Amino acid sequence: MPAAPLRHCRAVPRLASGLGAMALLLASLLGCGRAREDGARPPGGAPRDAARGASPGADAGAGRGGRGGAVARAPAVAVASAVLEDVPVYLEAIGTVTPLQSVVVRPRVDGELLRVFFQEGQRVRRGDLIATIDSRPFAVVLAQAEGALARDQATLANARVDRERYQALVSEGSIAAQQRDMQESRVRELEATVKADQGVVAGARLNLAYTRLEAPFDALAGLRRVDPGNLVHASDPEGIVALTQVEPIAVVFPIPEDELPAVLRHVRAGDPLPAEAYDRDGRTRLGSGNLSATDNQIDSATGTVKLKAQFANQDGALFPSQFVNVKLLIDTLRGAVVVPSSAVQRGTQGAFVYVVKEDRTVALRPVTPGPTVGEKVAITSGLESGTTVVIDGADKLREGSSVTVSAPGGRGDRSQERRGGAGAGGDAPARRPGDGAAERPGRTPGSNGAGSARGGAPGAP
Repeated sequence: MPAAPLRHCRAVPRLASGLGAMALLLASLLGCGRAREDGARPPGGAPRDAARGASPGADAGAGRGGRGGAVARAPAVAVASAVLEDVPVYLEAIGTVTPLQSVVVRPRVDGELLRVFFQEGQRVRRGDLIATIDSRPFAVVLAQAEGALARDQATLANARVDRERYQALVSEGSIAAQQRDMQESRVRELEATVKADQGVVAGARLNLAYTRLEAPFDALAGLRRVDPGNLVHASDPEGIVALTQVEPIAVVFPIPEDELPAVLRHVRAGDPLPAEAYDRDGRTRLGSGNLSATDNQIDSATGTVKLKAQFANQDGALFPSQFVNVKLLIDTLRGAVVVPSSAVQRGTQGAFVYVVKEDRTVALRPVTPGPTVGEKVAITSGLESGTTVVIDGADKLREGSSVTVSAPGGRGDRSQERRGGAGAGGDAPARRPGDGAAERPGRTPGSNGAGSARGGAPGAP
């Protein structure tokens, strides 16, 4: 029989005796405490948690599934299988597009620029006329030189005739041999004069040819630097226009000196080394070519050596002085184990991957990464072909963790979470905030309003 509630306790009359009053007071306090404890229980002696309406096992379910009693589940991960592939080994560097030939067209003679025969940005061919300079002054000089040459040639011819005549007279003894020798010297002097005149004529013709400016090779014309009507001089630093060869074109790029032996081994063997040029982002390929030359010394300041690769550039994707990413193929790994790059994790112990075993648990396996090509990386040791590795969700894993395998980029099987129960046996469905009486602080489901959230029995204070 439970003790009477606190409200049924009666005050103990004050006794005249001190010891008797203290004993009675102590007994009353003990009886009142028991009555308060027993009065807090609902009829039948059920525990306080039962008065709140919690189902058996709710605490255990909440501990495993979190608030609302959801069942704990393994994290979802995306996986991929290691495969065997041929992996190219590239040397990557940042290079500068450099034309094979580039000239500034300058006049060789002074004069007025009469006309230009190109459009800015136009592609010109070898021998195409670029511009002309007023040629009339040079034509006059040529005519004068040709006249002097003709005069001296006539004088020379007359001197030679006199020499033959003097030779005959000396044979007859009519004149002294000295006179013949003087005539012979006169002939040689005139021959030198004619030769000098011929040089003057050739110079005048050359200057006249310099009034026509022609393209020395197939090139792309730049912006015009001087307009027709201006006087141009051979000493002008700007020139008339710059011509740059763009088909073919070259890319100059540095590589570390430690990689030079591998390159020279192929060069000395005569093996072509393919090269590819990409844009700044490294996504768009601008051209394909081959290594054409290596520099003859290493830059001691940077520890690099410059290489040059040549590209056909028929589509004009490579432009002079453009910065590009260069990939030089120096080797190919045959039958290498390849996994997605996202599968390789790095920690204090080095590079590793999570391997998914048959029982859907993961094991941490150290690996040695090799060359990376795009979004794939070759594994040189530590992994076999056909092994399943985690490529997404590895941040939630540790050695021996259980996982739910999903497709790459998926979120796994959510059905268990949607069906999760409140207790260990899943008897009650998981609830979210606002799902009815379970979230109402004043009532417990099934109590019909008999119990309060604090667990007090009806009439309890």
